[in-house]
Amino acid sequence: MSFILRRLAFYLVAAWVAITANFFIPRAVPGNPIAIILSKYPNLTPQAYQALSQMIGGSLEKGSLWSQYVHYLDDVVHFNFGTDLANFPTPVSTLLDQALPWTLVLVGTATVIAFAIGTTLGILAGWRAGGGLDRSLPFLMFFQAVPYFFLALLLVDFFAVQHHWLPPGGGYNGEITQPGWTWSFISNAIEYSTLPALTIVISSIAGWMLQMRNVMITTIGEDYVVAAQAKGLSKARIIYTYAARNALLPQLQGFGLALGFAVSGALIMEIVFGYPGIGLLLLNSVTDKDFPMMQAILLVIVFAVLIANLVVDLIVAFVDPRARAREAV
Repeated sequence: MSFILRRLAFYLVAAWVAITANFFIPRAVPGNPIAIILSKYPNLTPQAYQALSQMIGGSLEKGSLWSQYVHYLDDVVHFNFGTDLANFPTPVSTLLDQALPWTLVLVGTATVIAFAIGTTLGILAGWRAGGGLDRSLPFLMFFQAVPYFFLALLLVDFFAVQHHWLPPGGGYNGEITQPGWTWSFISNAIEYSTLPALTIVISSIAGWMLQMRNVMITTIGEDYVVAAQAKGLSKARIIYTYAARNALLPQLQGFGLALGFAVSGALIMEIVFGYPGIGLLLLNSVTDKDFPMMQAILLVIVFAVLIANLVVDLIVAFVDPRARAREAV
């Protein structure tokens, strides 16, 4: 229990630091932040300017710096991120609610699939170092070395342009006017997300495989694995119960980071495929100088990374009691 409380305290402090930094970023910009945001609307009347100032971010100008900070914390707790500039007067939270599920389902699922396949291949390659699977690693690394956008364009050209097997981009068929939890929409969304997901999986499998393979080779030389082999235990039990279980712990830490950053989306992938996720939303907000949206996306990414790492820390502590012992020292 003390281990869990210490980890929770650590991540709460990290979250507070991120929120505080996010509060001061627009205030560190020289000049009036509201004036900078509204400079893209040069023909506003004074009344409209005042009204927009209050709707976009009244907390930037309301009261002392401390009162602004308290007001900002209250807004964050209630998921109130202000009004989006590019889609005025739509609230930022509404646009996040629309984009976040797309990214979570696509990038999250593709990351899990790549992790599972890459880790399994790494276990087998490490157990038989120098074998055929191990020698294929440089070939797989080629796909990871290829620029992400170039691989995506190759897949689009082959599957969509030449053979018309899959749609080239977008999140769903334009004939669907209202997305929803219906089979027609879900099946259509799966079809449109196949190419982006395939791009993510192909480009990241080798990284997971290489990391797991290297740790696996080190673990095989440990005394407890050699003792298990001397006892005549089955090959599968030695691989998965003794070697892979301990070699997997460092892999889980990297998986926590990857899963957390999955919320930010694969930016290049979403640009190439025009996928309606957080990555594309972030690009549009930067292009439009949409400060409220950029701040909100930054917080979403930070909290996703913190939560994912907290969950992985708890899993590692549950699987490996030595982690709790090290933390207690």
